[in-house]
Amino acid sequence: MKINLNISPGERIRAHYLFFIIIGIQIGVGILGAPRYIAEHAHQDSWISILIAYIGTLIITAIMFAILSRYENTDIFGIQHHIFGNFLGKFMGIVCILFFFIQLLTTLITYIEVVQIFLFPSMPTVVMTFLLLIPICYSILGGLRIVVGVVFLFSFLSFWIVVLIYDPITRMDVTHFLPMFEASLTDLLKGAKATTFTLLGFNILLYIYPFIDNKENAKKPVYLGLTFTGFVLLVSTIVSIGYFSPNDISIMSWPVLSLYKSVQFSFMERFDYIVIVEWMLVVLPTSILLMWAIVYGMERLFQVQQKASLLGSSILLLILCLFITTDLQIQKVTNFVGDIGFWFVFVYPVILFPLVLLKTKRKPLKEVQNEKDS
Repeated sequence: MKINLNISPGERIRAHYLFFIIIGIQIGVGILGAPRYIAEHAHQDSWISILIAYIGTLIITAIMFAILSRYENTDIFGIQHHIFGNFLGKFMGIVCILFFFIQLLTTLITYIEVVQIFLFPSMPTVVMTFLLLIPICYSILGGLRIVVGVVFLFSFLSFWIVVLIYDPITRMDVTHFLPMFEASLTDLLKGAKATTFTLLGFNILLYIYPFIDNKENAKKPVYLGLTFTGFVLLVSTIVSIGYFSPNDISIMSWPVLSLYKSVQFSFMERFDYIVIVEWMLVVLPTSILLMWAIVYGMERLFQVQQKASLLGSSILLLILCLFITTDLQIQKVTNFVGDIGFWFVFVYPVILFPLVLLKTKRKPLKEVQNEKDS
C-alpha cells in the first residue's frame, strides 16, 4: 500500500468545502434527541457540557492536523500502515470501515423510525431504506466532487430549518436554567460525553485530506464547521430546556423535533411534518459522506471496485434494517455507536499522535513522505 497518494487535479476539491463537509456529516439525526441525553446528566447546566464537548472537538481536530502534517499527502489508512505495519494496519483500517458502516446504519434506522412514527406508520422499512439508498448510491458513483457538491447543496438548503425555532425562543422560561452551575464536574463531563453521537464524523478529515487541493487553507473551514455545529447544538439544547424544562426533555424522544410543533402558520397546522420531510436533506449529506468513506476504504485497503463495494454495502444495509426495527433495538445500536465513537474519534487520535511523532522522528521526513510498501 502506498503511504502517500498522488491525486489527479480532477479529483481534488478546494479547502473551503470542508466547512460544508464537517457540518454535513455532523448535523444529522443525532441532534434531534441530543438535548435529552445531555440533560439526563447535566440538567439545566447542559450548555456547559456542550461547551466542553466543543472545546474537545477543537483539540482533537488540532491533533488530527498535527498527525497529517507529518506526511506529504496521506490518509488514515496510509498512516496506520506506516505505524503498525501491513497486517495490523489493515486490521485497523477494517475497524475504521466497520465503524463508519455502523454509524451509517444508525443514521438510516433512526430517521426511518422518525418517519414511520410521525408520517407513514405502515410504510415498510425496506422501502424507506431503498428510497434513501438511491440518492446515496447515485452520488457516490459520480465521484468525490459530486459527493461534495451534493453535500454543499443539501446543507445550504437546510439552513432555514434552524431559523424557524424563533417561536419557541419567544416562549422560553429563563427560570428553567436556575439554579446555575449546580451540576458537578462529573455530571458535566458525562453530559459532554453524551454529545458524542451528535458530534461524530469530523474524523472524516483523516480520510478526505489527500483530496484537498490547497491544504494550507484547510484549518479555517474545518474549525468554522465545528463551531457552526457546536452553535446549532448549543442553541437547540438551550431552547429545548427553556421551552420544556430539563425534567420534561429527559423523557422526550426527540425534543428538538417537538419544538417545531409550536410553529404554526395560518395555512399550515402541523409544521413539524414538513420539518421531518425536510430533515431528509440533513440526513442525506451525513449518509453520503459515510458511504463514501466506506467505499473509499474498501478500495484503499483491498482494491475493491467502487461499484462492487457500494452494491455489497447497500444490500447489507437493506438486510440489517429489516432486523433492527424496534425502538429498543435502535436505542441499543445508537448507544453502542456513541460509546465506541468516543474512544474511536476522541481517544484514538490522542494515542496515535505520539506514535506518529516517534515513527517519523526515526527517519528524515522526506523518507517517510516517499515510502511505499514493497
